Amino acid sequence: IAPKKYFDQYPLDAMRLAVDPPGRSPDLPLAIPNAYGRFASFTDRERREFTRAYLAGTSFMDAQVGKLLDVLDERKLWDNTIVVFLGDHGYHLGERGWWNKDTLFELSARAPLLVHAPGMRAAGQRTASLVEFVDLYPTLVDLAGLRAPQRLEGVSLRPLFDRPARQVKDAAFTTVARNGGKNIGRTVRTDRWRYTEWDEGRSGVELYDHRVDPGEYHNVAARPGLSGEIAKLKRMLASGGRKSR
Repeated sequence: IAPKKYFDQYPLDAMRLAVDPPGRSPDLPLAIPNAYGRFASFTDRERREFTRAYLAGTSFMDAQVGKLLDVLDERKLWDNTIVVFLGDHGYHLGERGWWNKDTLFELSARAPLLVHAPGMRAAGQRTASLVEFVDLYPTLVDLAGLRAPQRLEGVSLRPLFDRPARQVKDAAFTTVARNGGKNIGRTVRTDRWRYTEWDEGRSGVELYDHRVDPGEYHNVAARPGLSGEIAKLKRMLASGGRKSR
């Protein structure tokens, strides 16, 4: 739902539909909710309309954020204001036949996060460090010069604001539930790997190598020679694995 001018930025005929690569691994039964059934009846036109509406809604939201940031300019508030922009986890837009979120693939587990803080030396730069939303509270406590009330799950991201090449943690974690909570999926993402277990492995495991497969289309969990890596990731997933640097 967005004003017409935002739809006009994305002509329907210009929308390109996602195409999964040939030879990809079959999805585990729990990896995609309802195993494609919910969206199987979409026509290509409806898929383009869906994509167009998603992009229009995103641009409309971006414009509203811009209005807020303009006020910071007008009132000269940047020197004493911390800004945190975060979003809900993104939608698949037809990848794997799915048009929603609620998966443990990168497209759903990854989310936008931008932070501005007064005095940060690396303003406007990106970082490749893994971070999680549980890191936001420790970060704000740190920036505000406060003391955390107790031990926290997350870590402060403040070191990245001066040196974005640093790494502040070794892993990020995501969980989903299926079938009313009867089945649980948990995933750990490192700088190279995504390892996922369904029902602690009883309903399947997934392993994706982001160095060669950023789309997570080739599950290499059964590939010989990776048992040691899987054991390490399994321990990390079981323990929480968060390690500050």
